[in-house]
Amino acid sequence: MVISKGARCLALQHKILFPIVTLIIMDVFIQKMRYRSDRRKTLVVEEAWKAIASPLMAGYLLYLYKTVRKFWGEAIVVTQELGDIIGNAVVKDSIINNSDTICLLDQTKFKDNYNEIAALLSISETERRKIFTINQLDNTEGRGRFKEVYIRRGSTGEVYGVEVALQQYLAYTTEKPEKSAIEFYTGQYGSYLDGLDAFVADLISSGLSLSQFITKVNQH
Repeated sequence: MVISKGARCLALQHKILFPIVTLIIMDVFIQKMRYRSDRRKTLVVEEAWKAIASPLMAGYLLYLYKTVRKFWGEAIVVTQELGDIIGNAVVKDSIINNSDTICLLDQTKFKDNYNEIAALLSISETERRKIFTINQLDNTEGRGRFKEVYIRRGSTGEVYGVEVALQQYLAYTTEKPEKSAIEFYTGQYGSYLDGLDAFVADLISSGLSLSQFITKVNQH
């Protein structure tokens, strides 16, 4: 179950709708958590910081973090902004303390003011050096689309590479030029799968880089 930024925008601006939606989310997940004993349950709060900050949802999340593991479930919080963590008392004081696993993407833009987040997440100087190697090493030669992520369980973490096929990258890209080029091929070939396969085949035969090929496609 996912509470996302897109879903929360509409509800948060309505004084009646917001508490109703919050109660529905709480009830639905608790029912799934307690009664679906044969499967794993996950609640993902993706950038829904205003929802977390509300007393109703905040109290619910604190309860959930303490009980969800007993019912073979887990709670996950996702953010893109450093200030969302530091400026939110619920996250700062409770959720982080109950999170056994922490995943960090490229932290380069925070490098100059990383002391506060390092103290908050109990990141040692050794771990900090690992974090700032993310996507900085010359280790992509001859590989597919390749990004790195730091994953920590307990007090020690490591940097791992995530390498996917070009088709998989293009299927999930959020870059507008890339999406537009795939949509063009989809329209030409009548289905998403056929268009995606034709796009990759033409890209390889063209000898162009991905960005050059996308620019050429979008010019049409």
